[in-house]
Amino acid sequence: MPHSALLVEDSQTIRDSLIPTIRELAGIEVVGVAESPQEAIVLAQERNWSLMILDLFLKDGSGLNVLEALHGRTHGQRIVVLTNYATPDVRVRCAALGSDAVFDKSTELDDFFDYCIGFSTSWAPLVS
Repeated sequence: MPHSALLVEDSQTIRDSLIPTIRELAGIEVVGVAESPQEAIVLAQERNWSLMILDLFLKDGSGLNVLEALHGRTHGQRIVVLTNYATPDVRVRCAALGSDAVFDKSTELDDFFDYCIGFSTSWAPLVS
């Protein structure tokens, strides 16, 4: 059974690119999409998921609020931040709030996809 993912991203263009690529490369099925922190938190509570791909800068708030709200998620659930703002300070803040990894959209997409492939085969290093 493939891993299921939630994608929290407010850019339609990025969603349209990520969803089929994650499915094709890693066999991970996106089972829900949210554009705001509030939608993401509700979706995370209502759906069965093993991976959340989370942008930080959303239309109606910050992905940091999602990390904070889901800090007590189950052990098997991973949250990966995929952002254009992966500064050292942001990486530290995300790790403190419970993210499993942080990747820069513009420079670390290969690393992000490698993480997803590893995760889908039940191996994914905890990196920041």
